[in-house]
Amino acid sequence: MAAAALRGVLGLGGIRWLRRGRSTSVTDHLGLLSPSNGLPLPSYCRSYRTVLCTELAKPLIIRTVPSPPLQPQEVRVGIHCCGVNFADILACQGLYQEKHALPFTPGMEFSGVVMETGTDVSTVQKGDRVLGVTSSKAMAEECIIDQKMLWRIPDGVSYKHAAALPVSYGTASLALERRAHVQPGETVLVTAAAGATGLATIDIATNVFKAKVIAAAGSDHKCNVALQKGATHSVNYSQNSLKDEVKKLTGNRGVNVAIDAVGGDIFKQALHSLAWEGRIVVVGFAGGTVPSFSANLLLLKNVSAMGVYWGRYRKEEFPLFSSSISSALRYCYEGKIEPHIGEVFELEEVLKI
Repeated sequence: MAAAALRGVLGLGGIRWLRRGRSTSVTDHLGLLSPSNGLPLPSYCRSYRTVLCTELAKPLIIRTVPSPPLQPQEVRVGIHCCGVNFADILACQGLYQEKHALPFTPGMEFSGVVMETGTDVSTVQKGDRVLGVTSSKAMAEECIIDQKMLWRIPDGVSYKHAAALPVSYGTASLALERRAHVQPGETVLVTAAAGATGLATIDIATNVFKAKVIAAAGSDHKCNVALQKGATHSVNYSQNSLKDEVKKLTGNRGVNVAIDAVGGDIFKQALHSLAWEGRIVVVGFAGGTVPSFSANLLLLKNVSAMGVYWGRYRKEEFPLFSSSISSALRYCYEGKIEPHIGEVFELEEVLKI
């Protein structure tokens, strides 16, 4: 996959999908039944298709590989949907903070059905609909994963929506609640508002925390997408000064919270847009530039600058990590949020993304 193609994968909605083929039963589709007696084949006789990154910034390929046996705590999941995130793009370019040894299978979030469980697994059972999170290997027809990294999908939540939740909504939830402590009625500025995390942040801020959102994006079309998601106002920062427009929209008061995924000059303008005791949370640098700024800016209005790396909570504070996913599933089940899905691809169409 060429670098240009990698950058284009997120498109307007910020998320695209790889989905298994035609809608049939998991076992039938993956060819797991013996043609002679209908009994399940042992894992060492099975194989599955997986996407592989064999060279950085080069086209991805599809290969058939053998199914390994399970360890006692592991679960084999037949994957229905896999989210494609900006982190996957960076990983395939060798630019992500977590490096993968080549070859590797990209994909950090997925939904599917439990096919088989290890001898010590107690949290899920065969046939359960589950959502899973992993550092890689989700862009395949099946995935082996530790039981603690699976969450049951409530009835009424689709595979597509479930697979959209972990990375973007987990990040948005921790940024707004854990780090920024957003309160009802506060005003939140969201940059890169039409990306996956941006739209998730708008969704949670408006529909869960009852905040007002100013969406900032690089085109009128993206601004319209953010407005449709629930933002009160929008700013096209490719045509106008973000700082000046926020001042106008807030009557010179500024915003209580800013969630920035762009970096560079946009981060600096968002920082200057904070109100007294405002909070800015860095969630990424989609613009490609890591900003630096004078610390005296924090003193002038008693503002706070912080970051959130959602994946790190998995190692440092797993209960919070798990809660961010459970909460997103609950909000989705209750109809409070609805993930935006930009486009759906079949596994065979991997070269298009």
